[in-house]
Amino acid sequence: MKIYKRKTWQYETTGTEKNSVLFGVYIFEYKWRDTGERVKVKDPLYGQDYAFPVYNVTIEGIDYSFASGELSNGVYGFYVLKY
Repeated sequence: MKIYKRKTWQYETTGTEKNSVLFGVYIFEYKWRDTGERVKVKDPLYGQDYAFPVYNVTIEGIDYSFASGELSNGVYGFYVLKY
Protein backbone atom coordinates (compact mmCIF):
# COMPACT_ATOMS: atom_id res chain seq x y z
CA MET A 1 0.00 0.00 0.00
CA LYS A 2 1.37 3.42 -0.96
CA ILE A 3 1.21 6.29 1.47
CA TYR A 4 1.11 9.67 -0.20
CA LYS A 5 2.49 12.80 1.37
CA ARG A 6 0.26 15.84 1.61
CA LYS A 7 1.36 19.34 0.79
CA THR A 8 1.62 21.59 3.83
CA TRP A 9 2.35 25.28 4.35
CA GLN A 10 6.06 25.45 5.06
CA TYR A 11 8.29 28.35 6.01
CA GLU A 12 10.24 29.74 3.05
CA THR A 13 11.88 33.05 4.06
CA THR A 14 11.73 36.16 6.25
CA GLY A 15 12.27 39.74 5.18
CA THR A 16 11.24 43.37 5.23
CA GLU A 17 9.47 45.35 2.51
CA LYS A 18 12.83 46.31 1.00
CA ASN A 19 14.55 42.92 0.95
CA SER A 20 11.99 40.09 0.71
CA VAL A 21 12.88 37.74 -2.13
CA LEU A 22 10.29 35.06 -2.92
CA PHE A 23 10.04 33.05 -6.15
CA GLY A 24 13.29 34.74 -7.24
CA VAL A 25 11.91 38.30 -7.19
CA TYR A 26 11.40 41.14 -4.72
CA ILE A 27 7.86 40.13 -3.81
CA PHE A 28 6.75 43.58 -2.62
CA GLU A 29 7.22 44.90 -6.17
CA TYR A 30 4.24 42.78 -7.32
CA LYS A 31 0.50 43.07 -6.70
CA TRP A 32 -0.73 40.56 -4.13
CA ARG A 33 -4.29 39.26 -4.55
CA ASP A 34 -5.91 38.13 -1.29
CA THR A 35 -7.67 34.77 -1.74
CA GLY A 36 -9.80 35.17 1.38
CA GLU A 37 -8.23 31.99 2.80
CA ARG A 38 -6.22 31.89 6.04
CA VAL A 39 -3.80 29.16 7.06
CA LYS A 40 -2.17 28.23 10.35
CA VAL A 41 1.63 28.48 10.39
CA LYS A 42 4.37 28.55 13.01
CA ASP A 43 7.03 31.20 13.53
CA PRO A 44 10.27 29.47 12.45
CA LEU A 45 12.30 31.00 15.27
CA TYR A 46 9.98 31.07 18.29
CA GLY A 47 7.31 28.51 17.38
CA GLN A 48 4.45 30.95 17.91
CA ASP A 49 1.24 30.08 16.02
CA TYR A 50 -0.18 32.49 13.45
CA ALA A 51 -3.10 32.51 11.02
CA PHE A 52 -1.83 34.25 7.89
CA PRO A 53 -3.78 35.16 4.76
CA VAL A 54 -3.04 33.39 1.49
CA TYR A 55 -2.18 35.52 -1.53
CA ASN A 56 -1.79 34.93 -5.26
CA VAL A 57 0.73 36.78 -7.37
CA THR A 58 1.56 36.63 -11.08
CA ILE A 59 5.25 36.76 -11.98
CA GLU A 60 6.20 36.69 -15.67
CA GLY A 61 2.85 35.11 -16.55
CA ILE A 62 3.01 32.37 -13.91
CA ASP A 63 0.63 32.34 -10.91
CA TYR A 64 2.06 31.59 -7.47
CA SER A 65 0.42 31.23 -4.05
CA PHE A 66 1.92 32.04 -0.69
CA ALA A 67 0.92 32.91 2.86
CA SER A 68 2.44 35.91 4.58
CA GLY A 69 2.13 38.12 7.62
CA GLU A 70 4.15 40.12 10.11
CA LEU A 71 6.22 38.07 12.52
CA SER A 72 7.36 41.26 14.25
CA ASN A 73 7.17 44.96 13.44
CA GLY A 74 8.00 45.28 9.74
CA VAL A 75 9.39 41.76 9.47
CA TYR A 76 7.35 39.39 7.32
CA GLY A 77 7.33 35.60 7.19
CA PHE A 78 6.58 33.84 3.92
CA TYR A 79 5.18 30.34 3.60
CA VAL A 80 4.60 28.21 0.50
CA LEU A 81 2.57 25.05 -0.02
CA LYS A 82 4.95 22.13 -0.68
CA TYR A 83 5.72 18.50 0.16
